[in-house]
Amino acid sequence: MSIITLTTDFGTKDHFVSAVKGAIYSELPEANIVDISHEISPFHITEAAYIIQNAYKSFPKGSIHIVGIDSELNPENKHIAVKLDDHYFICANNGLICLITSEFNPEKIVEINIHDAIVSNFPVLDVFVTVACHIARGGTLEVIGKTISDIKTITGITPIVNLGDKQIVGSIIYIDNYGNLITNITRKLFEEIGKGRKFKITARTAVFENVYQRYSDAINFDIEKSKREEDGKKLAVFNSSGYLELAIYKSNPKTVGGASSLFGLHYRDTVSVSFE
Repeated sequence: MSIITLTTDFGTKDHFVSAVKGAIYSELPEANIVDISHEISPFHITEAAYIIQNAYKSFPKGSIHIVGIDSELNPENKHIAVKLDDHYFICANNGLICLITSEFNPEKIVEINIHDAIVSNFPVLDVFVTVACHIARGGTLEVIGKTISDIKTITGITPIVNLGDKQIVGSIIYIDNYGNLITNITRKLFEEIGKGRKFKITARTAVFENVYQRYSDAINFDIEKSKREEDGKKLAVFNSSGYLELAIYKSNPKTVGGASSLFGLHYRDTVSVSFE
């Protein structure tokens, strides 16, 4: 039996997540349901894509991923099911699916067309669950939709390289639970353009001249603990997903603050890297 994952902006206060799980279990009592996240910022497809991108590859091939972000059906927001990298994704055709991989080469895409048989104003509960359970039982995508080749894409969130390969201009695409700022500048791009040159990273008033491999690499453990700069130290790091991240060592947004609040930076704010 395939694993069915859930990623939504529903939160956990309301009944929505439980209702979706209950509907899945009603159809497939033996289902394996995994929550990826229900704390996506409302309608924030870029944030959802970043989280899904870094989670789905850890699941077995054949896993089914329900994405309940901006999923209300309307003439400009159809529903799709996509087979990609031997995984299945059920979501709205709002550009999200193209953001979860740098090279979008789907094996199959269908526009879901079972809505006439289902009366619903909660498509994740009714339509997406029905499709997921159909796939989990071994059903094909063609039964629940018509094959399409083009889907909606989102532009304008790719870093820009300019000034004769002397500068990368990117932006913040995600703020994590610690208040750390993840940019859309990948380690691969950074190294391809930088070629080992000295650099300066600038984000509003915050400036960085080193990028660490781990958060603790920014701390000099040879210095006596009472005298070293540790909690609250600003740093840049290539995170586990391979993105340039601006962080505060051992930050806590609820007490001392995180990189977002301390640097005064938010989603889509500019981050630039200038090379010598």
